[in-house]
Amino acid sequence: MPYTFLIGGARSGKSSIAVRLASAFDGAVVVVATAEARDDDMAERIRAHRASRPDGWTTVEAPIDLLAAVDGAGEDACVILDCLTLWVSNAIEAGASGEQIDAEARTVASILARGPASSVVVSNEVGLGIVPANALARTYRDVLGRVNASFAAEASRSLFVVAGRGLPLETVTPT
Repeated sequence: MPYTFLIGGARSGKSSIAVRLASAFDGAVVVVATAEARDDDMAERIRAHRASRPDGWTTVEAPIDLLAAVDGAGEDACVILDCLTLWVSNAIEAGASGEQIDAEARTVASILARGPASSVVVSNEVGLGIVPANALARTYRDVLGRVNASFAAEASRSLFVVAGRGLPLETVTPT
């Protein structure tokens, strides 16, 4: 069953919408979390995210190996993948090339799109600002942009999230 792709700015309400969507699923829910608690602020954010989820949901920590986490979620589980933004950052930091990240993103998006359960994928939109001043930041923006496009292409619906509201994104086709 196809998945919903949620994209928007930081703190726009994407994760809350993902939890609401998955709560309607009648079955197992697996949260694939890509964040790492590298400082006190991030540890608190992770704690708050966990507290917002219903009891009984499984959380799989997957800062880098996204494919293994999604594969291991179980065929019938609803997967919340939260979020691609941190996964791309972690993968770049670990030395993965843009091509490697793109290939894994396409594979994971395809697996979720073909799965029997409805799932939700969360990511940040980082291409709406200025061109970053350094090469690493430009690489990150470019890779994440391609990853987001790959996931949006496979999704049954994509929503741009602003202030906790989802605006539908339409596929543009030639007329």
